[in-house]
Amino acid sequence: MSERLLSFVDELRSVGIPVSMVETLDATAALEHTDLSDREHLRATLGATLVKQERHYPAFNRTFDVYYGSGQVALPDGQEGAEPEPHIESEPSDPSSLTDAVIEALLSGDLDRLRSLVGRAVDDHAGMQPGRPVGGRYYAYRVMSRLGADDIHARLLSALLDEAPSEMDRRLADESARRDVALLREEVDREITARLVVDRGVEAVAASRRLPLPEDLDLMHVTQQEIAELERVVGPLARRLASRLSHRRRRARRRGTLDVRRTIRKSLGHGGVLLEPQFKPPHRSKPELVLITDVSGSMATFARFTMQLASAISSQLSKVRVFAFIDGVDEVTEYFSPSTSFAEALHRIGSEADLVRTDGHSDYGRVFAEFEDLYRDAVSAKTSVIITGDARSNYRDPRPVALDGMAARAKAVFWLNPEPRRYWNTGDSVMAKYEASCTSVSHVRSVRQLEHFVEQTVLTPLSNRLSTG
Repeated sequence: MSERLLSFVDELRSVGIPVSMVETLDATAALEHTDLSDREHLRATLGATLVKQERHYPAFNRTFDVYYGSGQVALPDGQEGAEPEPHIESEPSDPSSLTDAVIEALLSGDLDRLRSLVGRAVDDHAGMQPGRPVGGRYYAYRVMSRLGADDIHARLLSALLDEAPSEMDRRLADESARRDVALLREEVDREITARLVVDRGVEAVAASRRLPLPEDLDLMHVTQQEIAELERVVGPLARRLASRLSHRRRRARRRGTLDVRRTIRKSLGHGGVLLEPQFKPPHRSKPELVLITDVSGSMATFARFTMQLASAISSQLSKVRVFAFIDGVDEVTEYFSPSTSFAEALHRIGSEADLVRTDGHSDYGRVFAEFEDLYRDAVSAKTSVIITGDARSNYRDPRPVALDGMAARAKAVFWLNPEPRRYWNTGDSVMAKYEASCTSVSHVRSVRQLEHFVEQTVLTPLSNRLSTG
């Protein structure tokens, strides 16, 4: 069991869930008091000892199902897998009859019966063959489509409602039907995962079935549901970054550089021994931040979280100015006032900001030239500029000279591009035209990468300037 647990912990770390050695030892001790034949008891034990954040539980559960799924719970160390429990031969195989039986099992809450039916459904409809390089999502889609997942929800809802239900009854029934369909999907996924483990081995399946943590989601392709989850992640992250900068500022104000003359003069009272070092009053500079972000098309979600982080750390800097652009640029700093929620600010940007000049497609060259004409005073030697965008200018003139002028005045210019580097300078991408003007260019595509950039590239240099001037 210990080898399986260590392999399981290594996989959790690969997913991004932080698990310390102390927590691993706690899990090992807790397993001595756990019924290893009870899968859900085992899940609860490992979850309680290894997982610290609620948002990490979906990824934990996915990994648990690979390592301790059907037939995998009480295996001795070193044993790769065991065949999933066979379905009951008397289960119907006709698709319509099988769907009827599944609905009956869901309504009655008979989980054992449901799992037996799912086994038959996977046998009949998944089309799984040993050695095929096909992911579990494809097999699950085949099973659910043959069972008629959409029709199952409607039939469950109909069975749960009385002839004349109230609105509350309808809502409760709909919620119950959705839970039942989710349970069915979960059992199908679990059965397919167990069979893939038998065919390919635990480690290979775990690597192919990893569920990214919210902070690792691709900001260019997140769903509305994932955006809601990311909002819950970014809020605490933004406050944490602001707290870090505040702490560094307080620490930087404690003392300035060593005052050699005053130190030597003070030592004369101690026979020349330097007992009391004297320091010059710290010279507190006033760091400024300018954010210029592309809010067109697929860039909109990435810009959303970048602006949220910039807004969060604004209270710790002397000045933060935020500009949004498409093929025109407009300052949106005032939309992020303390009395305005972030959702309201986004709505105002979409409805009030003047961002379109011609056709509403990104035009980086025109934007940088317009910025220089209208907002030249926003960038000075104290200003760090962050530009976010994919540098795809729709084959228009990139006008790199405009960015050169901005960079010449700024303390630093950082460019965040969410596209993978292999796509830079392909098609209408003009990243190479701008890269020479930037202090650094970074591929940033997730909230975790965004946090790392803000922490390492922005906060550290800015807080250092507080004491060095």
